[in-house]
Amino acid sequence: QVQLVESGGGLVQAGGSLRLSCAASGRTFSHYVIGWFRQAPGKEREFVAATRWNGETTSYPDSVKGRFTMSRDNAKNTLYLQMNNLKPEDTAVYYCAANTGSLSSSSSSYNSWGQGTQVTVSL
Repeated sequence: QVQLVESGGGLVQAGGSLRLSCAASGRTFSHYVIGWFRQAPGKEREFVAATRWNGETTSYPDSVKGRFTMSRDNAKNTLYLQMNNLKPEDTAVYYCAANTGSLSSSSSSYNSWGQGTQVTVSL
């Protein structure tokens, strides 16, 4: 089991940028798939991106493609989500999550979740 803590959310004007962090604890971190999801009130949880420990990633959904990019610092067991050209539609609670090794865009495939960090994009 891995423990995840997100940080880096906040309030930003449309067109601005934020970098979210997902800090993972657990000695098997490098063997996990880490995914990013977001959820706005009244909406289903939406897939954003996912990466395998060896660097393999899913394709980005059209809603974020070209604007969001994942990176990682293995030494710090931290995954980053760089969010550029933010839009009001990006407003949501952002979560990172882990599963045991299968790249997946389905939230049901993930077993461990962080507490979430709020991202609010103003007009």
